[in-house]
Amino acid sequence: MGQLNIKDETLIAEAKELAALLGTSTTAALREAVHTRLEREKAGRDERGQGMVEQIMAIAERASKLVPPGVTSDHRDMYDANGLPK
Repeated sequence: MGQLNIKDETLIAEAKELAALLGTSTTAALREAVHTRLEREKAGRDERGQGMVEQIMAIAERASKLVPPGVTSDHRDMYDANGLPK
């Protein structure tokens, strides 16, 4: 796999501090930090996506109540057997 070359002195210092607090290597501390953040971001995106689906479904439900009974989306009522307008 590839190599990561970090030149940010503040990040390096914080990674070392995190490693010391966790009692692990800098690599393991960074791995855990990235993994934790990645899982949190994925979960947040899933929740936002589900929220959007729920909002769309609510709009569709409200809109369906506005359509009069008997109306179809295929418009067969507008055309004769030959496909010409009535």
